[in-house]
Formats: sequence, C-alpha cells, structure tokens
Amino acid sequence: MSEESDSELIARAKEDPAAFSLLYERYVKNIYSYIYYRTGNHHDAEDLVSRTFYRALKHFARYEDRGAPFSAYLYRIAHNMVANWHRDRSRRQVVPLDEMMLSSLKREQPAAVAEEKGEQETLLAAVRRLPSDRQRLLIHKFVDQMSNAEIARIMDRTEGAIKSLYHRTLVALRQDLFEEQDGRGIDQEESSDEQEALR
Repeated sequence: MSEESDSELIARAKEDPAAFSLLYERYVKNIYSYIYYRTGNHHDAEDLVSRTFYRALKHFARYEDRGAPFSAYLYRIAHNMVANWHRDRSRRQVVPLDEMMLSSLKREQPAAVAEEKGEQETLLAAVRRLPSDRQRLLIHKFVDQMSNAEIARIMDRTEGAIKSLYHRTLVALRQDLFEEQDGRGIDQEESSDEQEALR
C-alpha cells in the first residue's frame, strides 16, 4: 500500500490514470463493507463496488481535491448506487448479521448461541427500521470504525450534527427495543393465559 497521501495520489492519477489503482486498493475494502451492509448480498455488493469505482474513474478528470478525504467522494457515489439499487428493487434496506460474528457464535454452547442470535436478530431488525441516514451512521461507526469527524466529512455534516444524530439514533433504538420486548412480554402473558383457560 502506498504511503502517499490522498492528495499526492490524486495528483499522480490525474497525470497517469494507472495510478488510480492505488486509490482503489486503499479504499476498496471500506467501500465494499459499506455497500455489503446496506444490501446484505455479496454478489450485489461486488457489482455495486465495481460500478462505484468505475463511476469515480469515469468522472475523475472533473474531481477537485478540496482537502476532504477521497473516501468522502467514494462514499457519496456508493451511497447513490445503493439508493438506486434499493429503489430499483423496491426493497427495504437491510443490515445483515456480520458473518464473522456468526462464525464465532458457532463455537459456543447451543443454548447460549440461540439466545444471543435471537438478541442480535432483534437488534438488527430494529436497525433495519431506522431511516437511511441513521443506518449509514451506524455502519460507519461500528463496521468501518470511523471517528465522528470522519463520518461528518463523508456524510457532509458538522461533527456536532453527527454526535447529535448518533445520540438520537441510540435513543430511538433503545425505545424500539424496549417496545419490542414489552410487546413480546404481553404476547407471552396472553399465550399463557390462553393455555390456562383451555385447561
């Protein structure tokens, strides 16, 4: 991996398009991860990553380095690709289970695995119900492990706005999970009442 800054690589790639491959190598894993978590499908993620970098290269001559990380430009393109992908398929946006998490769960006791998997599925279902910008924020925060400042640049917001959105997102998730659990508790009570009535 090149030690050059984004600005240096961009300048090189403007002169020699082959140098764009260094920018590709630097960011392809992050872009793939972002797209995969938004689509939930490896095949579609690979296709959209290819399209993202193709579009970035196609319009690279017009790209102006204004000091923001090149990744912000790529994430914007990727976000538009994913939005179009969802619109074309009229699907709800999903954030699937992380496969690495699943593989580590398989090594644990079956009862613990079942309970933890149920909790993860409940959490991910709640994440899926969030608006798109909040899903993006959580992906950048927990999958890409970005700082608030980095997320702010990519999402074109202030760092304060990202902190506020993150706080509101966690509050909304907590409320959603509480209501989900409370609803399940009521269902279980009704079910046991029904069974008691049948005896």
